[in-house]
Amino acid sequence: MLNRPCPSLRRIVDDLGSTVLHVVAAPPGDLRAGITGVHIYDPLDELLVTPGTLLLAVGVEGGERIRALMRAAAPAAALIVKQPVEPDEPMRQTAAETGVAVLGLARAASWAQIAAMLRSLLSEGDFGDPEDGLPGDLFVLANAICALLDAPVTIEDRDSRILAHSGRQEEADPSRVATVLARQVPDHIRRIVRERGILQQLDRSREPVFVRLEEGDIRRTAIAVRSGDEILGSIWVAAPDPLDAQRASALTDAAKIVALQLLRERAGADTRRRLRADLLSTVLEGGPGAPGAAARLGMADGAPGGVCVLAAQLADDTAVHTDADRERFCDALALHVSAIHPRSSAAVVGTVAYAVLPMPQGRADHEGSERRAVEVARKFLSRTGVRYAARIGVGRPAATLAQVARSRADADRALRVLTSHQEPHTAAGYTELHIESLLLQLGDLATVQEHQPVGAYRHLLAYDSEHGSDLVATLSSYLDALGDVPAASARMHVHPNTFRYRLKRVVEVSGLDLDDPQERLGVMLQIRLFGASAAAGAPAPKRAGGPPSP
Repeated sequence: MLNRPCPSLRRIVDDLGSTVLHVVAAPPGDLRAGITGVHIYDPLDELLVTPGTLLLAVGVEGGERIRALMRAAAPAAALIVKQPVEPDEPMRQTAAETGVAVLGLARAASWAQIAAMLRSLLSEGDFGDPEDGLPGDLFVLANAICALLDAPVTIEDRDSRILAHSGRQEEADPSRVATVLARQVPDHIRRIVRERGILQQLDRSREPVFVRLEEGDIRRTAIAVRSGDEILGSIWVAAPDPLDAQRASALTDAAKIVALQLLRERAGADTRRRLRADLLSTVLEGGPGAPGAAARLGMADGAPGGVCVLAAQLADDTAVHTDADRERFCDALALHVSAIHPRSSAAVVGTVAYAVLPMPQGRADHEGSERRAVEVARKFLSRTGVRYAARIGVGRPAATLAQVARSRADADRALRVLTSHQEPHTAAGYTELHIESLLLQLGDLATVQEHQPVGAYRHLLAYDSEHGSDLVATLSSYLDALGDVPAASARMHVHPNTFRYRLKRVVEVSGLDLDDPQERLGVMLQIRLFGASAAAGAPAPKRAGGPPSP
């Protein structure tokens, strides 16, 4: 595997262009710092940054607050703040002292958009071998095509989402600027493209197509990016007139290179996803390979706050889910937890998406850490909505890598309990579900060892099976109501006197002593394990769904 240098801050600013970012204040060195990751600033959490971090300063404005965050954020590479922000001498001096640059983000751009663009730029450099002569990523390609055609360029996917764009977008019309800031072609332009059959034209043609939009005010030359018969996306050139033969030929050749890059990115994404899943699976299982795998994932052993494992699974009753659905769900979970802590990691293992979430430093309270992880999980579920209805179990915090396997087992058991509840959009911690989890483990043991109902409970099951009575249900209601006959009879919708008679028959048939707490506990456990309607002779313990218990 090749070790490539991190992209510099200067390259990122150049690739995104002044339409999105501009330099407000910079330390000496012409923005040469290498960028290693993106982190979203949260004033409620302890600030955790590493060298080369880009810190998105959400809600931070005013020179004094920005300078204070610059000092607190060192050794980050840069802060990104929303415009307008005026550079002044104290800010430039603070940048020189701390080595932290300040970049201004266009007011119309959202924080989610800039986070996605930055992560795209950082990830695209992970594949693509410079020895084969191809540019390293789509943004470099877009800028190269822009220089070749002398016009701003965007590269889009099949859904008109912006994959990359060149510089000089401010030279184009306002619609193009809005497209770049939103990373999506505006709805009214997409409607015109659809109604006029422009996408069909691109699909049929292997040459550039010149189009006029909005009564000729917006003009573009576009070409489909294809691999064989598969359309991967398109390139759009903001030029007022049709390209001449030489530039049209150059655009056709460029489309082939973009197609190759898109295919390589697809393959690279699949490879990275499989590698991440293998590494995270090794960490979750523990053993001698866990420290090396954790190091490759950027996880530190013995973090002061520990880590919590989250086990998330799409609810079975929402739809039949494909592997692609699970990958998209996991990608969303990974983005959510990485925004909270830059050293988080997530991957799909089987049908379950696991995330390892480090806790902030100084949080040695394990119950508090588990509650916070549950809050993170619930907030994620609230954002994904019903499309990704899921259940998330959270394990107890692990202080060291050696305890991560236990936290994973906790999360799996909590997930199984939630699955047995049949509630499609819930999250809970192991501590909250501890007793139910223990009952599931006891049920697993009873299944493996082929245990069957015994004693008074077995007699009641046999009697109900032979006579069609409901003595087991009567006993279960009585025990659940803690001996309150009126409440228990109401649950069964019978008169209290009728219930008392049935309860008397329970004692006569089974020989159960309801005044003996040991006998009550024994029969209650059997009802929980085998169910109130288990067939006499060959019952099976109740098993919940979800991942198998380790």
